[in-house]
Amino acid sequence: MESQSLNSTFGPAVHVDQMGDAPRVIVVCEHASNRVPAHLDGLGLDAEILTRHIAWDPGALPVAKGLAQRMRAVLVHGGISRLVYDCNRPPEAHDAIPARSEVFDIPGNAGLSDAERFARVKQVYRPFSTTLKEQIGVHQPHLQMMVTVHSFTPVYRGQMRDVQIGILHGDDDRLALSMMQTIPADLGMEVQLNEPYAAVDGVAHTLNKHAVPYGLPNVMIEIRNDLIETAEQHARIAGALADWIAKAKAAMTEGKPT
Repeated sequence: MESQSLNSTFGPAVHVDQMGDAPRVIVVCEHASNRVPAHLDGLGLDAEILTRHIAWDPGALPVAKGLAQRMRAVLVHGGISRLVYDCNRPPEAHDAIPARSEVFDIPGNAGLSDAERFARVKQVYRPFSTTLKEQIGVHQPHLQMMVTVHSFTPVYRGQMRDVQIGILHGDDDRLALSMMQTIPADLGMEVQLNEPYAAVDGVAHTLNKHAVPYGLPNVMIEIRNDLIETAEQHARIAGALADWIAKAKAAMTEGKPT
C-alpha cells in the first residue's frame, strides 16, 4: 500500500492511500478527521464537542479503508475537521464553514472576513479537491466507479433515526438504484434511498463535481455511526459493502439490477 499526504499551512488537508495496482474504484471519505489546526484554537469549542458528529464522521474512515482494501481501490480522505471547512461543499455554500452546526454555535467561524474564509478554501478545500481530481486523472484508464463513505448520528435534534444505511445519489443515480435493487438478503439493516440526507441538502457536491464529468458511476453511502463503533463492526460493514457494491455494479453493467 502506498500512502501520501498533501500539506498546507493548516497541516495535512488530504491523504491518499492506494491499495492496489490499477485500481478500478476510487473511495472518498471527506469527513475522516476531527483535527482542528492548532492556530484556530479548537474553533472556541470544548475538546469533547470536537469528538462529536458535528466535527467529523465517526467510524467512516476505518470503514472506508476496509472497503478500499477489499476492492483494491485508491482512497482519498480528508485530514481536517469539517467544521474548519466541509470538503463536500463548494466555497459558495453557506454551510461550507458553518457558524452553527445542529445545536452548537461555532465561535471560531463567526464573523469571518473574506480573507479568512478564502484562507480556509485555499488551505483545505483546494488541496482536497485538487488531489481528488489528480487521482481520478491518474487512474482514469481503469477506474469504473466512485464511492464516498459517510456516517450519521442516530439521534438528530432529539429524533431517533430508523434508517441504518442510506444510499444517496446526485445527478447520476445508476449505481445507487442498482444498490437498492441488490440489497443483500442477509444484511439485516434498514436501507433507504436518499436518507437521512439527499442531494437537495447539498451533500452531492463531491459526486457531481468529480465523478459525473468523467462518466463514473457513483454513490454516497451513509452509515449510522452507532453501527460502526468497533473494529469488528468496521470489518463487517466494509466486507458487506464491498460484496454489495460489486454485485450492484455487475448488475448495472448487465442492465439487469434485480
